[in-house]
Amino acid sequence: MNIVYKASILLAKFCFYTFGRWEVIGQEAIPPRGRLIIVANHQSNADPPVLVAAINRPLNLVAKRELFRSPIARWFMRKWQAYPADKDGKEIDLIRGLIKKLNQEEVVAIFPEGSRHPHSMGQASSGVAYLAMKASATILPVAITGTENIKSFKRLFFPLTHLKVTIGDPFSLPTIEGKLTPSLLNSLTDMVMSRVAILLPENYRGVYSNKR
Repeated sequence: MNIVYKASILLAKFCFYTFGRWEVIGQEAIPPRGRLIIVANHQSNADPPVLVAAINRPLNLVAKRELFRSPIARWFMRKWQAYPADKDGKEIDLIRGLIKKLNQEEVVAIFPEGSRHPHSMGQASSGVAYLAMKASATILPVAITGTENIKSFKRLFFPLTHLKVTIGDPFSLPTIEGKLTPSLLNSLTDMVMSRVAILLPENYRGVYSNKR
């Protein structure tokens, strides 16, 4: 864990505790070691720092490619152990890199919805199910609320809102014999995202409100 990453965690926790009502539920469910994929809903650009501050293991973040455009932003995102992805989250080079990290017993954090969906979950990319199956990784569902009220980067330092992170129980996808077809991956993705949805208030669940 590099010094920029460590300093960011300390700063985030200070700001969230001092200028917001910061609440983390379920930290005891986080596996202390082993390959792990953290899957969370995505409401705003504040979600990654909120997630990093809540999880007591170093994360490899998957972030949208637009955040890497400028040299300064690219440097900072790399220090934050972030990897660029397009909205569909299915780039083969990215998947291979993440599998390598998981094989090294590290943690990968993903927002499978790709783009932000304030107040209501949107349809997730099946890339998360593909990654979990290929890496035989444990999945940890996480629900985030309150970040939808943080509209700008400056508000991140003075959130002035209730930020809540709810961590669910870790689970694994069933073993599948044969080819991972698109329909099968979509079904597995629904299974993953439903675990996230159940941790959210009902009015936040969006397209996953009726899926179990």
